[in-house]
Amino acid sequence: MASAELASTYAALILADDGLEITAEKIQAITSAAKVDVEPIWASLLAKALEGKDVKDLLSNVGGGGAPAAGAAPAAAAGGAAPAEEKKEEKKEEEKEESDDDMGFGLFD
Repeated sequence: MASAELASTYAALILADDGLEITAEKIQAITSAAKVDVEPIWASLLAKALEGKDVKDLLSNVGGGGAPAAGAAPAAAAGGAAPAEEKKEEKKEEEKEESDDDMGFGLFD
């Protein structure tokens, strides 16, 4: 079963790379050409899940690597605003930890 899922995923990536619409029929055609048996329902579900989505964009945003860098650039341009933000975050974390102690239990109780 895992090889069928993997083959369907690869088929969808092939279609996206070629700029083609990802449909169940096209996924089935590619997996059939690769001699991998995939039940039509799985190809249909994958096609529905990817419908209207830019697969290349999804792949480039895996892990959220772009968002922190974009947020850090304006902070650096502000000339020292980033350390102030870090201090605020540290205070929030400390307050969160102290609130656990107020409940009457701790890590080693």
